[in-house]
Amino acid sequence: MHVSWATLRFWLQVSRPGLWFPTLWLYLLPLGGSTPWGSPAFWVGLAYCGFPLNFLVYGWNDRVDQGNDRLNPRKGNWLFGARGRADQLARLPSAMAAVTAISFGVLTALDGPRQLALALGIVAVCWLYNREPGGWRGRPPLELLCQIGYLLVVPLSAWLNEAPLPPLATWCYLALFTAQAQLMGEVMDVDPDRQAGRRTTATELGVRRTKGLIAAVVAAEAALAFLVFHDPLFGTALLAFEGWLLLDLFVLFGERRYSLAWMKALGLISNGMALLSMGYVWRTGCLL
Repeated sequence: MHVSWATLRFWLQVSRPGLWFPTLWLYLLPLGGSTPWGSPAFWVGLAYCGFPLNFLVYGWNDRVDQGNDRLNPRKGNWLFGARGRADQLARLPSAMAAVTAISFGVLTALDGPRQLALALGIVAVCWLYNREPGGWRGRPPLELLCQIGYLLVVPLSAWLNEAPLPPLATWCYLALFTAQAQLMGEVMDVDPDRQAGRRTTATELGVRRTKGLIAAVVAAEAALAFLVFHDPLFGTALLAFEGWLLLDLFVLFGERRYSLAWMKALGLISNGMALLSMGYVWRTGCLL
């Protein structure tokens, strides 16, 4: 099958390289600084948590979100994803299936049937979120529960790299982390979601109350950092983020919508902060 450079560029944009940090962050977390740099399995897993995994997750979502994306000003770039034409989106499923099948085959060959079970779990969560009709993406607050599917990356990494699974407190922190990321995206998309008739937690609660919920989630994360993980530096960074959220809510924006330029700036800033926290969490093992 001939694949043009334009098609490859579109597929890469669909995978949202600017938003790979959550999956890469989760992949490195259970290694706690003892990264097996010389292991081919490590690099295969890291590569999978970049393009193939995000191509499946976001590509499936782009297929069912065509109406929303046409109304969404932040789509159509490398940071927030493609705004595909109908013909491009129509060809996505076959490409997603091929990339996913190859990836699952390699992971299973490296680590056996438990990797296949995780892979099927990822597909199941994507189906639950995106299925038509009745997908959880449009049934708040169930769309927040689907974000826990990202946590399957943690055992994928631990088993592939022969590392122990994290304790229960880590899973609690990560569940909050994934819910927070979803809510922040919903705040940015609240207007196009409402125009397209999509229901989310943000469209139901409104911008101000959703921002208050995000602040509560980050406060819970900071409490875990101080009281359970006993890491004052990581906890202080979360409190600084909490301060920004409260400033946004009560002083700077409140109910007002972000401009496109501001959303892009927030995306770049959050990427930078994520890279710093990823390095710190990986190097110190503070969440383990």
